Amino acid sequence: MTKLSDTQAIILSAAAQRPEHIALPLPESLRGGAAAKVVGAMLAKGFLEEVDADMRNGEPVWRETGDGHGVTLVATEAGLTAIGIETEDANAAPAGATDAPTEQSAPDTPTEPKAAPKARTPREGTKQATLIAMLRAPDGATIEEIMAATGWQSHTVRGAMAGALKKKLGLEVTSEKVQGRGRVYRIER
Repeated sequence: MTKLSDTQAIILSAAAQRPEHIALPLPESLRGGAAAKVVGAMLAKGFLEEVDADMRNGEPVWRETGDGHGVTLVATEAGLTAIGIETEDANAAPAGATDAPTEQSAPDTPTEPKAAPKARTPREGTKQATLIAMLRAPDGATIEEIMAATGWQSHTVRGAMAGALKKKLGLEVTSEKVQGRGRVYRIER
């Protein structure tokens, strides 16, 4: 079974329950560059696809194509399978939605990587940049070392790793106990 992030699983689970497996609206907490990054990754993996939105019937729009039309996001068979939903005959509506629009969405695919740079990146010289640099070092860093370098308290360090690094920037922070140092955190390259 494919490994999904919590956010990806939530998006696909919600889409599975909607008519025609439309993935919009996205979770309220997912906005801007983070939404573009998550959706871009899901499009690249084939879990979602862009299809023409029926704006007259009020279908939600993911992005506008510039000619008065828009596209919406639909969960694919691969996306539904990734969350454990087996599609025997692919339900007539999603299958019809996946056939023709795929040809039309192909030219739009190169525009998706342009959305990814909108994801937040830390400025040089900030405490967050210091945290990332320490975690990317070959030896990693302990909570205590990060506290000394940033002036943060331990709960702030943990919150920054879980929130800013994992959720917003999509970095994978790992930890392991090291003899003589305690728990060491790292960002794998």
